[in-house]
Amino acid sequence: MDPKVWMYLVYLLVSVGLTVWVATTLSRNGLVFLADVFADEKLAKAVNQLLVMGFYLLNLGYVTFAMRSGAQVTDASEALETLSTKIGLVLLVLGILHFCNVFFLGRYRRGRLRQLHPQPQPPLPPTGRLPIHPVRA
Repeated sequence: MDPKVWMYLVYLLVSVGLTVWVATTLSRNGLVFLADVFADEKLAKAVNQLLVMGFYLLNLGYVTFAMRSGAQVTDASEALETLSTKIGLVLLVLGILHFCNVFFLGRYRRGRLRQLHPQPQPPLPPTGRLPIHPVRA
């Protein structure tokens, strides 16, 4: 079989495997974070499922879109070089998606906490001075 076909097969197996592993790990461990963010267990589970579905759609869409390679692959070493580049890009996409999720959910959580526990207003600055009167003895 052509080395490029083997490269595509390995790329799909590794990329889909990484995507499933990362999605299940983030889903399992992220549920606690989402429950804290939304302060509602039922809403956290629903949002968790939506995030997992979006994660799969985005990443598997990228994997299939980026599968095609214009590189000339004639032997195993060229196949491995091209494969490592492609899997590296998949890992970067996974990392960026994870960072964006955590970043935006963290911002939402901070805003919700500010609404629940507003900071006290600082005292007003002075608007003038009191007149100084000499002390009488």
